[in-house]
Amino acid sequence: MNSGQYVFSQIVSYMSVYEFNKCVDRYQGNKNVRELNCWNQFLQLLFGQLTGRNGLRDIHICLKAHQHNLYHLGIRQLASFSSLARANENRDHRIFSDFGQHLIKLVSSLYSKDELRDLDVENPVFALDSTTISVSIKLWKWARGKRSRGAVKVHTLMDLHDNIPTFIHITDGKTHDVNTLDLLDITTNAIYVMDKAYIDFSRLFLLDQAQSFFVVRAKDNLIFDIADTMSVDTENTDVLDDQKILLRGVKSKTLYPKFLRRITYYDREKKLALVFLTNNFYENAETIAQIYRNRWQIEVFFKWIKQNLQIKTLWGHSENAVKTHIWVAICTYLLVAQIKKLLKSKLSIYEMMQIFSVSCFSKTPLPQLLAESHPKQNVNELNLFNFS
Repeated sequence: MNSGQYVFSQIVSYMSVYEFNKCVDRYQGNKNVRELNCWNQFLQLLFGQLTGRNGLRDIHICLKAHQHNLYHLGIRQLASFSSLARANENRDHRIFSDFGQHLIKLVSSLYSKDELRDLDVENPVFALDSTTISVSIKLWKWARGKRSRGAVKVHTLMDLHDNIPTFIHITDGKTHDVNTLDLLDITTNAIYVMDKAYIDFSRLFLLDQAQSFFVVRAKDNLIFDIADTMSVDTENTDVLDDQKILLRGVKSKTLYPKFLRRITYYDREKKLALVFLTNNFYENAETIAQIYRNRWQIEVFFKWIKQNLQIKTLWGHSENAVKTHIWVAICTYLLVAQIKKLLKSKLSIYEMMQIFSVSCFSKTPLPQLLAESHPKQNVNELNLFNFS
């Protein structure tokens, strides 16, 4: 009889309880707590994410069915549905966001030497975007979106070298994407890739003054003067124009008084001409266009977490409960990414999540579990997460 650890317990062992307790102490999360402490709350939510539970009641039912095994899973206290719900509503979500930031630093260091796909760029490259989770405005009254609907936005900055989110900010649906730029710690010499929603010339100028670069889709109504036109190889590349411009609008040229580079690129797949603005005059136009193409990796990330983590159905109604839920989901993703790298698994994170979802009560050692022969994932399906 195998007397080893359960798979769930093995997964949990890759996290530092010491670091988690530092986050708990920072916000006095266990003050006056008699039964369900923050660590046990986190483990039960983590179990729900790994096993694909639809809600807190589902988590409670499953854990209660295996009550005699909970101690060996690392869960010291089985919480009732109401106790877990109250903990999510009342305990400071920053406990889980701070622990998530700890995992981000840890996992980013593991993937820091990975090369950016299809690009020979030494600069750090970050994609900034947001995804929206639709909710009922009657139940989530704080999460107001457009047209009297409810919505929660997850603003994310992703390092495209390792596909790890480095910054996450959760707001209601009415918060404009561009406001996220005010919250970022700008990295010198980094390249920030964004879509049209982030065009605000005062904020873009601040990025330039911080000695960083940006690549952003241009709006159709942009008014400018052409100062110079660079030669482009239209026969061997899909670059149509490469221009040095000055903004001409009264407000625009005041907010951004320096030269910009305007690149027109033809996307053969979509049969569409794309126009980019950048303050990077060092890379060739084809490289700038490829940098923007890599921005779509953050879209794939959003699609992945919605399909493979329990994030579309929220496990609470208050702002605090929603932020706790989303951060635990992000921690789950980071934890699996960490295990993949440390065990040098050839499986994708998607495949690992599927295996973990049905193996939490197995006692198979993780290296053996992840080394078994499994069907190959469709190369066209979320291949972003087939980390090497």
